[in-house]
Amino acid sequence: MSATGNPNVPVIDGASLLAEAEAFHRRFNVFPTEAAYVAVTLWDAHAHLIDAFDSTPRIAFLSPEPGSGKSRALEIMETLVPNSMAAVDASASALFRAVSGVEGERPTIIFDEIDTVFGPKAGDNEQLRGFLNAGHRRGRLMYRCVGDGSNQTVQGFPSYCAVAVAGLGSLPDTILTRSVIIRMRRRARNEKVEPYRIGDHEKQGHAIRDRLAKWADQVRDRVGGARPVMPDGVTDRPADVWEPLLAVADIAGGDWPHRARAACAELVKASQTNDKGSLGIRLLTDLRDHVLIGVDKLPTVAILDRLNALEDAPWADLHGKPLDNRRLSKMLSEYMTGDNEPIASRNIRTAGGVLKGYFATDLHDAWQRYCPPPQEAATAATPLQPSSDPLFV
Repeated sequence: MSATGNPNVPVIDGASLLAEAEAFHRRFNVFPTEAAYVAVTLWDAHAHLIDAFDSTPRIAFLSPEPGSGKSRALEIMETLVPNSMAAVDASASALFRAVSGVEGERPTIIFDEIDTVFGPKAGDNEQLRGFLNAGHRRGRLMYRCVGDGSNQTVQGFPSYCAVAVAGLGSLPDTILTRSVIIRMRRRARNEKVEPYRIGDHEKQGHAIRDRLAKWADQVRDRVGGARPVMPDGVTDRPADVWEPLLAVADIAGGDWPHRARAACAELVKASQTNDKGSLGIRLLTDLRDHVLIGVDKLPTVAILDRLNALEDAPWADLHGKPLDNRRLSKMLSEYMTGDNEPIASRNIRTAGGVLKGYFATDLHDAWQRYCPPPQEAATAATPLQPSSDPLFV
């Protein structure tokens, strides 16, 4: 008996089908890691099953320079996902209506050159940002006024749909945290791919897409409500992002459950390393890993000197000015001590008298709650010795 209950419908081997989709990507795409191939393939398949899940992750192909294969990655995905909709310059209103079914079946949105939407010269685009954020969760509506003049009514637009994006640089934090992030790079001279020809290869991708759709119909009831086991350390938002992909891997079987969890652990760790999070979290992390190492307190002047001297850190040039006492105080006051008081400077007795400064004990609770685990390089750094610092008595 087949999975559909119809003996005339053959059961599709999910593991083999996913391997076929992965092989199709490998013909035309060079991804930076093996984990990326796994994640992209599972994302293609999950797009056929999103109504079985409570959320759908965005997948983001990002690079610092053009010519890194981002657009080609999206082009191949377009052939494999259901109802693909290219949305290079689509407005938020057009996407609302497309997803709510005005233009037919709900699309899988393929959004190239998204840096032109959220880049430094593009403005905030809050409507589109809101759409991408809300559409991560099933059942979320975006409310807009519709009608003419004073004859307007409030209408809720469904926003839940699968979205793949590509662009230069980065994305707003609210989108990054809802995304599987693939950091693309230019192909090395020894990395070869097959030239992609739409006329020759699009039909091949569509054939795999159609089989993915049939397989999704066979397994949809078993995928619904799945709660896959996460790799150690993957919790909260990253777990929400990866849950649908791991569920797809588990139902496909073969070596996909193992490969999916290895890819999940690798890409989540990479995103935490490469994405510094908010500027506040970066500040807390740098204070822990590079400033307050081996000391329990430092005057503000010493903290600022050390922060502004850090290489590959933003503190020496924040909108053209170095981090100063006022900005440091304002940023840290947004976080709380273990006693639930805003972090603030306190008096520190030094060789030159009493100066304002910060205590490690006041920062410890925020470090525990917000910062990623310390890097080996930071924990192995030579501790600063208070007795050798001329600021201390």
